Amino acid sequence: MTTAAVTALVLDLAGTFAFALNGALTAVRAARLDIVGVITLGMITALGGGIVRDVLLGALPPATFNDWRYLVVAGAGGLLAFGLSRQLERLATPIEIFDALGLSLFAVTGAAKAMALGAGAGQAILLGGITAVGGGTIRDVLVRRVPTVLSSELYAIPALLGAAVAVVGTRLGAGPLAPALAGAALCLLVRLVGLRYRIDAPHPPGRPE
Repeated sequence: MTTAAVTALVLDLAGTFAFALNGALTAVRAARLDIVGVITLGMITALGGGIVRDVLLGALPPATFNDWRYLVVAGAGGLLAFGLSRQLERLATPIEIFDALGLSLFAVTGAAKAMALGAGAGQAILLGGITAVGGGTIRDVLVRRVPTVLSSELYAIPALLGAAVAVVGTRLGAGPLAPALAGAALCLLVRLVGLRYRIDAPHPPGRPE
């Protein structure tokens, strides 16, 4: 396996773990599910976006079902969140931080996989965004709340920005690692700034507060 492939796998698994923690903590806090529900929601959050991406790319079966490591990492993240839910809930913003990390990592790994499978720059950026927000959107629908991507402070925008940096940097010959790290860092920074200062994406003029 090449260095680029190893880097992509490590970032993808790190994003999977972060999103699994996020989804499981959401289940504990918002839905009050049992252990099966908590782990299931964690795994759906972690794996849903990647499955949607792979289906759209025609990469079948999706990587989730082709590589046991994704299922193990997602399950481990959900189980850890279940076991440490009381401690994690005492932190100020654990769910938001894990979500921002997963968003950042999936944006760049989704774009990288799209490019590796021959997608154009625009398509790769879009698929990076879909990878980043897909699992969280499915999670929110399952717990019966408006998806974060449609209502939260700068969610899809930082994912698309991060994917764009990764795609453009790679196309300019900077190699896969530096653009991916730069894109993930930018996505994380914009997302956290949006959370900290409650900065929203533009809304229609005259929308009621």
